[in-house]
Amino acid sequence: MASPSVSLPRVSSKTESYVDNKRKEDIRQANIVAARAVAEAVRTSLGPRGMDKMISTASGEVIITNDGATILNKMEVLQPAAKMLVELSKSQDSAAGDGTTTVVVIAGALLRSCLSLLSHGIHPTVMSDSLHKTATKAVEVLSAMAVPVELSDRDSLVKSASTSLNSKVVSQYSTLLAPLAVDAVLYVVDPAKPDIVDLRDVKIVKKLGGTVDDTELVKGLVFDKKVSHASGGLTRVENAKIAVIQFQISPPKTDIEQSIVVSDYAQMDRILKEERQYILGMIKKIKATGCNVLLIQKSILRDAVTDLSLHYLAKAKILVVKDVERDEIEFITKTLNCLPIANIEHFRVEKLGYADLVEETSVGDGKIVKITGIKDMGRTTTVLVRGSNQLVLDEAERSLHDALCVVRCLVNKRFLIAGGGAPEIELSRQLGAWAKVLHGMEGYCVRSFAEALEVIPYTLAENAGLNPIAIVTELRNRHAQGEINAGINVRKGQITNILEENVVQPLLVSTSAITLATECVRMILKIDDIVTVR
Repeated sequence: MASPSVSLPRVSSKTESYVDNKRKEDIRQANIVAARAVAEAVRTSLGPRGMDKMISTASGEVIITNDGATILNKMEVLQPAAKMLVELSKSQDSAAGDGTTTVVVIAGALLRSCLSLLSHGIHPTVMSDSLHKTATKAVEVLSAMAVPVELSDRDSLVKSASTSLNSKVVSQYSTLLAPLAVDAVLYVVDPAKPDIVDLRDVKIVKKLGGTVDDTELVKGLVFDKKVSHASGGLTRVENAKIAVIQFQISPPKTDIEQSIVVSDYAQMDRILKEERQYILGMIKKIKATGCNVLLIQKSILRDAVTDLSLHYLAKAKILVVKDVERDEIEFITKTLNCLPIANIEHFRVEKLGYADLVEETSVGDGKIVKITGIKDMGRTTTVLVRGSNQLVLDEAERSLHDALCVVRCLVNKRFLIAGGGAPEIELSRQLGAWAKVLHGMEGYCVRSFAEALEVIPYTLAENAGLNPIAIVTELRNRHAQGEINAGINVRKGQITNILEENVVQPLLVSTSAITLATECVRMILKIDDIVTVR
């Protein structure tokens, strides 16, 4: 017996709607392609044999660097999703200080996998959840691979800083800069807070002239300026009593812009006499405390010192350094263990700092002022960086900053991990094995993301002029045999135990790179439309 046909109720045409999924796919694809283009731009600068980029700005400034954060920061990126990769690099720079190129390259490789998975019809939400699980598992694997390190083990810290410097333009100076970075950070670590390092306590002063070899660590203060003095003024003071002042030693001005008309010579003489008395009065009060070195904050309203006040200061045997920047005052007072003085009426002996020597020395073309032998010195230090030209000088400063950040990472999280692509290949192998245990789409996604992590060893080999396919295949083979520290030795052009070669990096750099890259990719995946508000 035939079943009676059931007629479904017709839906009113008013309630029917057409959903254009094609537009969402196009936007998602456009975002991924734009972000990948940014990742490809910095991929060639990864590793010790990576290429450098020459960046020419609109103002005509030229920068030569292979630091990922600097390259991306200077690039004019317009596409919103591509801008996210620039922000990703900045995040890695503030979190770990190193691995800024690595994090962008990993994000680019994960986006490439996502594009492939999207074309197979896998939903972005499924991919996003799989990425989150992959990142959590990856951090566990990396932590299991890590080797603990103590701050007393100076050699391990120096090796880690050297690895960071080896990929820089100034890599030939890593034997000088790495120990210098380690000593600087260890000096500013406060025993009361052993896990916290504030890199603002390490001041980097750049001075043109000489070579990077002349870079030195100064236990004291360095000012990139000359001593201000009239004829016969001091340029060297021993047993210095130093005051940091925030007022001017010059005649007062009216609060509002106005002109004073002087009608006769008697009045003019009286004005000049009053000015002399005013300045002399200030200098007598300063001299009464025994102060013999003045550091004067830069003033925008009027001159910090005049020729007349310099003349009287020279007679009083007081050395003067003027135009100290406002943002340097905190560092100076912390170093000298003194207090800034805002008014001449508050000038007291207890507010002074004490040092063995303050002197002006010639460096390259110019002069600098050094303060050494500071009594009760705060936990700060200064690095005087030298370079033959401005490009080298800037790159040396950036490289030193990365090395300082690497040592800071080790102070925060005291674990080391092998470099040379070893952790990424081990991650790829273990995540691939884990994907087989997972069910459904998740396992498929995790396997794809595990393969994406091979981009780091592949790029390292490619940039070193090696055969990437042969190297990565051999690396997989070694790791499958249980050699978890086998990595690419770009100097020898072969695979060796990278820990024995002293190519190490902080665990924090690797874990931060994986978590930040996956976060960024998940965010890009979830975007299905771009709304422009004008």
